[in-house]
Amino acid sequence: MAQTAWAHLPNAKHIDWVIASIKVNPEKWDTVRTAEWKSAWYTAFDIVSGKEAWNEAWYTIWGTTWDPSRDNGRNAACGSTAGLITYDDCAYMIESDIDEIKILAKLGDQKAILLLPACIVFNETKALV
Repeated sequence: MAQTAWAHLPNAKHIDWVIASIKVNPEKWDTVRTAEWKSAWYTAFDIVSGKEAWNEAWYTIWGTTWDPSRDNGRNAACGSTAGLITYDDCAYMIESDIDEIKILAKLGDQKAILLLPACIVFNETKALV
């Protein structure tokens, strides 16, 4: 198996999970994006854009389950990946209680906003693929 551009990152296992999860359960990623999510997305994107790990993860996710009706899901997965690449200390949020992450997101925590979709999908599937 070829090594990914993000294999060296602290959250590599969780990035791999996001990619595997959207391939297996694309419908679960079709979440509603809020204005706060878009703002957190742009903040993370400004930090990670141009990095090899981000480019490879984005193209991998975007090419997965191609279907225009899945754009929200792919955006949610890309946002979670951007969060995992940008913030080394956020992977625990994926396996956290959804209500706790929602509270952090409502308080404006950028990591929680980006990882809330991943947390929801994880809690629905109960496993890191």
